[in-house]
Amino acid sequence: MPTFLESRDANAAFNPSYVPVMVVTGATAGIGQAMLEALAKHLKGRIHIVLVGRNRAAAEAIIAGLPPSPESKYEFIECDVLLMKNVHALAADLLKRLPKINFLVHCAGSLRFFGSRKETEEGIDDMFAIRYYNRFALTKDLLPLLQNATANKEAASVLCVLGAGLAPEIDLEDLGLKKKYAVMKAASQTVAYNDLMVAEFARQNPDIAFTHVWPGFVFNGTMFGPGKLTTFLSFFFRPLLWAFATPPEENAEYMLFALLSGEKGMYRRGRKGEDIGMKKFPQAKDAQRILYEHSVAETASK
Repeated sequence: MPTFLESRDANAAFNPSYVPVMVVTGATAGIGQAMLEALAKHLKGRIHIVLVGRNRAAAEAIIAGLPPSPESKYEFIECDVLLMKNVHALAADLLKRLPKINFLVHCAGSLRFFGSRKETEEGIDDMFAIRYYNRFALTKDLLPLLQNATANKEAASVLCVLGAGLAPEIDLEDLGLKKKYAVMKAASQTVAYNDLMVAEFARQNPDIAFTHVWPGFVFNGTMFGPGKLTTFLSFFFRPLLWAFATPPEENAEYMLFALLSGEKGMYRRGRKGEDIGMKKFPQAKDAQRILYEHSVAETASK
């Protein structure tokens, strides 16, 4: 398990001959923001970063604080990734404008503790949409740009920040929990979905690194979902989180280590970027294939 200093030093040593392109969802707060700020700092601004999120004011403030260089480019794309049509539109825009993507980082997400199924206008539960389906759709759509990076012998890496090593067995009889819904089961099933997603994408694209990582407990203003009861309870949880959670700026170095360490294939990593192997990986027969086929259909443009 790398120490904080070892992770930070390894990240600082990353100095490619090319200008990397990084796309980050959930980029305007928490881990996503801290990761892109850390990498921009390590590279002294020699990077192109696309921030994806909903808060333009926050994005503009973040960009204003990033280090400038003759080769730096920072841009914000406003996108609500709850809707798959928005995700596909985002990908189509990037496919037209970018020559490649070196790093695709999925940090968009939220967690609510109570409530019933809440469907988007596309018929997808909001927990599944924000914690899994948008990640699947965006990764699948942007594979050509990741493949362009590998064709140039450059790094190509996808990082899903959620809960590697914490997954229950996947319920293949009720994908998306459309038959019997429970909010905490939805939260845990999306962890299994992320595991299987990175495994299947890695199988299909062996020259790209796909990593699922658990960040541990990080105080993040976006971690609590909407709802009066959740908001009320979060008021009491926040002091505990401040006491025991890792600050986003420190956690970002571990997450960057996880992103930069993977060369190709599937990786599952813990809260300090350590390799956890196949700990608690879903074992259901044909789960990767079944979930992949389901996800293609579920995220298709309606």
